[in-house]
Amino acid sequence: MAAAKEAVVPVEGRRNVLVTSALPYVNNVPHLGNIIGCVLSADAFARYCRLRGHNVLYVCGTDEYGTATETKAMEEGCSPREICDKYHAIHKEVYEWFDISFDIFGRTSSPQQTEVCQDIFLKLLDNNWLSENTMQQLYCNSCQRFLADRLVEGYCPTEGCNYDSARGDQCEKCGKLLNSTELVNPKCKVCGSTPCVRDTDHLFLELPLLREKLEKYIDETSVTGSWSQNAIHATNAWLKEGLKPRCITRDLKWGVPVPHEKYKDKVFYVWFDAPIGYISITACYTPEWEKWWKNPENVELYQFMGKDNVPFHTVMFPSTLLGTGENWTLMKTISVTEYLNYESGKFSKTKGIGVFGNDAKSTNIPPEVWRYYLLTNRPEASDTLFTWTDLQAKCNNELLNNLGNFINRVLSFIAKPEGTGYGSVVPDSPDVDSHALTQSLAETVGKLIDQYIDAMDKVKIKQGLKIAMAISSEGNAYLQESQFWKLYKQDPASCATVMKTSVGIVYLLACLLEPFMPTFSKDVLQQLNLSPEEHLSFCDEKGEVEKAKRPWDLIPSGHRIGKPAPLFKGLVSLYAYLGTIFICFTNLPLLHASHYVQENEAVKGLREKFAGSQAERKLRTQVAAQLEATSI
Repeated sequence: MAAAKEAVVPVEGRRNVLVTSALPYVNNVPHLGNIIGCVLSADAFARYCRLRGHNVLYVCGTDEYGTATETKAMEEGCSPREICDKYHAIHKEVYEWFDISFDIFGRTSSPQQTEVCQDIFLKLLDNNWLSENTMQQLYCNSCQRFLADRLVEGYCPTEGCNYDSARGDQCEKCGKLLNSTELVNPKCKVCGSTPCVRDTDHLFLELPLLREKLEKYIDETSVTGSWSQNAIHATNAWLKEGLKPRCITRDLKWGVPVPHEKYKDKVFYVWFDAPIGYISITACYTPEWEKWWKNPENVELYQFMGKDNVPFHTVMFPSTLLGTGENWTLMKTISVTEYLNYESGKFSKTKGIGVFGNDAKSTNIPPEVWRYYLLTNRPEASDTLFTWTDLQAKCNNELLNNLGNFINRVLSFIAKPEGTGYGSVVPDSPDVDSHALTQSLAETVGKLIDQYIDAMDKVKIKQGLKIAMAISSEGNAYLQESQFWKLYKQDPASCATVMKTSVGIVYLLACLLEPFMPTFSKDVLQQLNLSPEEHLSFCDEKGEVEKAKRPWDLIPSGHRIGKPAPLFKGLVSLYAYLGTIFICFTNLPLLHASHYVQENEAVKGLREKFAGSQAERKLRTQVAAQLEATSI
């Protein structure tokens, strides 16, 4: 039995990086927009930090309390706990398939969440940052209950929006935060009746009184932490509108109970307790959690999320922690994505539109291809669009023809028997310092390495990936210009220099692309006959960055490589069989030519397969199964 992995805790003298991604809500399967918006982006950055030798803790988990869970439980006829157990397992399985490297993937419905949340609340109460107030709330006479925000829908009251399915807390279309009583023509989502307005007492966090502390934090940290522009814009919009007391309690049963005699039948509002989940999940991971969360001098906190979550992380959460008067580790850098849209519309969990995590797995397209496509298409500054045609083009042109082609050409040539290659042994490079083409390549690659580090340090993940792929393009151009296949006989010394340099570039690409495609990197190292545990590193302290600028020094002469094999298969080998579209990344069986379809037909098949909502797809599958059964 393997020994339990030792918990990661901050180390004095090292750069300690705490990474969180927005806690995905537990009432549905995550779609590709959710995955790139938080967990995958954070994973790429956490992996990069580990690659650079930093001490990293990556924390995430499912957000499990609140109305949406109660609603989903009603729909499925079970308890909120059963819903959370079911969907936590689904989320965990999806993220494992996408190769997300959490140090812990926890959940907010834990005893630690109750303990930490209530402790923070009591400190806010003691410090007089909370107030009591009577508020008007929608009440459904048919259901005999106050309607929490997500149990009511109506028209958005914002001028120019008028979205007909705005929730009681926020309009999904314009992003405006709302109170349920502001909705026009509200309806109870449980029974469809029109609710009435009733008075109910609640507790509020006095954001106006905390404004001075909050603005000081924002003014300093948004600059030193290089906050993304969309995060700054969303935060300033909140501040400009004027901070108002924010209700932190709700009339629900499923949540953290309020430790106050008058409010003992209420729970905390999910957006008060959910960000505290980062802390409680860390507490589930290690009893030394305070070394991460109450250690701002030695820990840098990076948080990843979609744009609709920004105000809760830049205003609500820091205000909550500042109000306790304790020395919390506050967010240094926030990285925010815009929306990834799907074909001609928007991804939507509520409506089941788009490609979901389990859908991606069912296509038989490897996780590495999905990771690459989503990260290269990451909506960092504006919305981006997922299309099947674009996925196909990027797979074929960038992964197969650029990256895979370069690596396979280099390793296959070295693996050829002596007389036509090097018998799988890396040659020496005696004339490298006088080899003009190689020196020119080294100069270009050196600049690209500096640009890569600068981009990734600033959390410009898409740019970092683009730069790493540019090194592969430079490698391909270097091979072509060198005409190594002629040099082998005509100028053996130059050929050896080109191949030793090229195999160094192969190793460099395995390192630089690990944050984006970890399995690809392991496969490359295996083909290089190198151990990922020992060799996957890009540390300043070890001199690896400077060494990488002399790629011929990366793999020693005389090193025996492993067996080369194609790393990617094109998204072209699609065939129809028994009415089902299969995408093959393995060798195809010999079939009659009529079984093969062209690329455009393949993309059309995928688009049709994932058209409409999840419910509509399920219905199509059931109808097809019934038709097949009746035709037998």
